[in-house]
Amino acid sequence: MSLTRPTPVVGSRITGIGAYRPERVVTNAELVDAINSSDEWIQERTGIRERRFARPDETVSDMAVEAGRAALADAGVDAADLDLVLVATATHPYQTPDASMGVAHRLGALDAGTFDVGAACSGFAYALTTASDAVLTGQAKKVLVIGTDKMTDYLDLTDRGTAFIFGDGAGAVVVEPSDTIAIGPTIWGNNGEHADAITMTHDWVSYRSEPVGTPYPSLLMQGQKVFRWALSEMVDVAKEAVAKAGIELSDLSAFVPHQANMRITDALVRGLDLPESVVVARDIITNGNTTAGTIPLALDRMRQDGTYVKGGYALLLGFGAGLAYAGVVVELP
Repeated sequence: MSLTRPTPVVGSRITGIGAYRPERVVTNAELVDAINSSDEWIQERTGIRERRFARPDETVSDMAVEAGRAALADAGVDAADLDLVLVATATHPYQTPDASMGVAHRLGALDAGTFDVGAACSGFAYALTTASDAVLTGQAKKVLVIGTDKMTDYLDLTDRGTAFIFGDGAGAVVVEPSDTIAIGPTIWGNNGEHADAITMTHDWVSYRSEPVGTPYPSLLMQGQKVFRWALSEMVDVAKEAVAKAGIELSDLSAFVPHQANMRITDALVRGLDLPESVVVARDIITNGNTTAGTIPLALDRMRQDGTYVKGGYALLLGFGAGLAYAGVVVELP
């Protein structure tokens, strides 16, 4: 007598995409006085013109629910049929329970397994890979993957290194079985030697012992270190992800990197020598850096802009805090 396990399937694929952007649009002009800067300087350094800020009473989970609901509708999937709900986030304010549990309950996925993925800017790509593997092994048939972050909860709007870069938002996809391979193998890893490049000013335990009046813990980033790391490492990661998927760079329809900085995106495009036929996601211009939400939000933006190629191959590339990274090729639904 031996144990049994679910029957594996041939492939997995994204079957739906959804997004949620908060209503409030924040232009560079609203932020420049506090950091002694200018709209021109911000655009030159990052490409960002504006971003979205969530309402004070709007949570990471609120945004996740809206994006998840949109993705389920796009895929034609009922939340009650979900086997697994994954929420990638770096800004859920509770140590426990995970955001995914409340999100699944609010959506009506009452029997689904749930957990959060905390790989920050790479979190969505990590969660997508986990969802794909769950489907491939037969452990799940319908998985909801959400990237959501409310970065404004952890920003010091007087910090010249971070105040203008980040925004709030959520994006989601549904992953289901496929007769063909539509989510390729993931190339992922980390460089923990540079973990201090993106971190917090205080840890929460130490903060409890700080004197009254100590500033609330906020995001701290060494922008130039992150910039140099991304340029020196991510081109090779992207090339390896494409090669592992069994295609050429020229076969791509879209390149959707983490929306960290327009200068990084432009440098990656040059380093990869992408043909002009490849659409490059530049959602950062109007959304800023939403951490775990950037890739699915960018996919949604491509559909809105009419640059989305249904059935085409897209290279998704997450990178950031950790310093962690993940690259994967998917077929667009």
